[in-house]
Amino acid sequence: MMRATPGRTAPAMTDATALLAQARAGDAAARGALLEAHRPYLTVLARVQLGRRLRAKADAADVVQETFLEAHRDFADFRGATAAEFAAWLRQALARNLANLLRRYYGTQARDPRLEEQLADDLDRSAHALAAALTAPQSTPSERAARREDAVRLADALHRLPESYRAVLTLRYLEGLRFPEIAARLDRTVDGVEKLWVRALGRLRHLMEADA
Repeated sequence: MMRATPGRTAPAMTDATALLAQARAGDAAARGALLEAHRPYLTVLARVQLGRRLRAKADAADVVQETFLEAHRDFADFRGATAAEFAAWLRQALARNLANLLRRYYGTQARDPRLEEQLADDLDRSAHALAAALTAPQSTPSERAARREDAVRLADALHRLPESYRAVLTLRYLEGLRFPEIAARLDRTVDGVEKLWVRALGRLRHLMEADA
């Protein structure tokens, strides 16, 4: 499977649904394209967990690639019908691989289902936070639902941002840090972080609108 490039745009959820249908009909190329469309999404989620638990001492790309290899192998086991269900299935697989990575890192032999469950819950919360990043507080329920369905496309846009923009948005929305905490993490002033956040959010919204 080829690595995705930063300039690649994830398909809209309707396209992802079409790819899913083609993949379930046995189209191997569609299956590969479907997985590649989720690479930035899973990478963002994995980076947050590895940053929290291993201080980024492991490579998110490796655990995502392992997840994709398993998804290729076990694709017939997927029982969902929608793109959102497929994304949830991938998050579950990612949670298992993250748990295995933590077990190897800390030298624990026994599988810990509770850790897998905790990681799955953390990934779900991160996915919802990612989807809510561009949702205004006054949005209608249908608008919020549409944003949740756009989480994969949003992650792709986030992946294409400059590193400083991606970092401030990840820390703000996925890790839930306050501006003083982000300033300390990025070694910037609070004022500088707030201005960076405004620019990053504007660029992200522009990318999302351009891809719509």
